[in-house]
Amino acid sequence: MRITARELAILLDAEIEGNPETTIEKLVKIEEADKQSLCFIANPKYEHFAESTHAGILVLSKELKATNANGTTFLRVDDPYSSFALLLEKFADTNQSNLQGIEEGAFIHEKAVVADDVYIAAFAYVSKGARIAKGVKIYPYTFIGEDVTIGEHSVIHPGVKIYRKTTIGASCIIHAGAVIGSDGFGFAPQADGSFAKVPQTGYVSIGNEVEIGANSVIDRATLGTTNIHNGVKLDNLVQIAHNVEIGEHSVIAAQAGISGSTKLGRNVMVGGQAGFVGHIQIADGVKINAQSGVSKSIHEIGASLSGSPAEPYRQHYKHIAQTRKIGDLIARIEQLEKSLKNNNA
Repeated sequence: MRITARELAILLDAEIEGNPETTIEKLVKIEEADKQSLCFIANPKYEHFAESTHAGILVLSKELKATNANGTTFLRVDDPYSSFALLLEKFADTNQSNLQGIEEGAFIHEKAVVADDVYIAAFAYVSKGARIAKGVKIYPYTFIGEDVTIGEHSVIHPGVKIYRKTTIGASCIIHAGAVIGSDGFGFAPQADGSFAKVPQTGYVSIGNEVEIGANSVIDRATLGTTNIHNGVKLDNLVQIAHNVEIGEHSVIAAQAGISGSTKLGRNVMVGGQAGFVGHIQIADGVKINAQSGVSKSIHEIGASLSGSPAEPYRQHYKHIAQTRKIGDLIARIEQLEKSLKNNNA
């Protein structure tokens, strides 16, 4: 893709500093840039690259006072990170936009409903009753179960497995190896010590503009629905158990696990490897630090918690500071005991 600084400035609402006809063909890290490259600076620790980069175009903040001796054209914006994310999306759309049609080797059941302009790759399997909306892209080795619905312009990457009756909204992205709609972890203990499987008869509902990372798993509900609402972003290797509800625009980092029937509100942020017990509720805007263990409901909107069991940030780090003093306290006690013993001798 070739695009000029002038065209990019219109797209990003940017101020041009340099030649508006500078043309680039690729987006790269600033350390690897050449005259055909566009890159950006958002983190202050990379500001020194603005002075020496050989990039054709550099996106940077309006606040940064920088010049360049190599003829780089600057595009100054309010938020470089968001602007570069928009550019990455535009380049990705350009690279994938021409994929269309059903490749030889794909299986589509005669009772599936598939729009004319979809892309379905070889070795994908679309089951009876599935409904695939316009603009959807389904990559190889993907399984689409019976009565699954996939909304417009969603992308299903290779090796995804989507079980029966799952509904997926528009403009979703599901990355390789994700499993949507597998059985929830339900087993009833028996008198002889064994466990009988509890049938999982519900399904999964995923809203619009949801992104699900590679090898993540979302279980179907025992009864009713496991709900992932609009705008939710899940990292790789995330486990969402049966009957969980994730509120709009919440984000969950890698290796986190949400136990059954737990409900997260809107705009919740969950760090990597955090874990939640089942049947609790998390208020809107709550932030959970990485490796925290959440064992009870959180009702305070916007609360920030850390540790296991999770507690407010300030309290958690106070406890850590106190814990680090234990060794010194023990030594002092031992010294006092020794002194008392000597005095009583």
